[in-house]
Amino acid sequence: MSRFSEKSLARLATCDPHLQEICHEAIEIFDFTVLCGHRGGDDQARLFEQGRTKLKFPFSKHNKFPSQAIDIVPYPIDWDDDGRFCVLAGIMFGIAASKGIKLRWGHDWNQNWQLHDQKFIDAPHFEL
Repeated sequence: MSRFSEKSLARLATCDPHLQEICHEAIEIFDFTVLCGHRGGDDQARLFEQGRTKLKFPFSKHNKFPSQAIDIVPYPIDWDDDGRFCVLAGIMFGIAASKGIKLRWGHDWNQNWQLHDQKFIDAPHFEL
């Protein structure tokens, strides 16, 4: 059974309790790591400058405390394995739906289940 590292647990602890609940169940099914929960102004500005986010501080759901967004990736990390990101998303959505929690995924911003119509893909990103 998979479990979170101390780093992942610390990052997860900065997130909304609903995201924490979903992730704690998901890790029992599929191994992943938490890259980011809450994000401060300096980190948000750096990521915006790099083009890795479209929102400036304080407009990202990562900037709220507790964070209403989380970035997670399948472990071990392989940025080119889109299929594993999709499996993880399915697990996240299944758990969220069973709890009546609505999620949005950064690989399907418009929530139409069509992954190829996105202009900006952020596959690690989930938000309430």
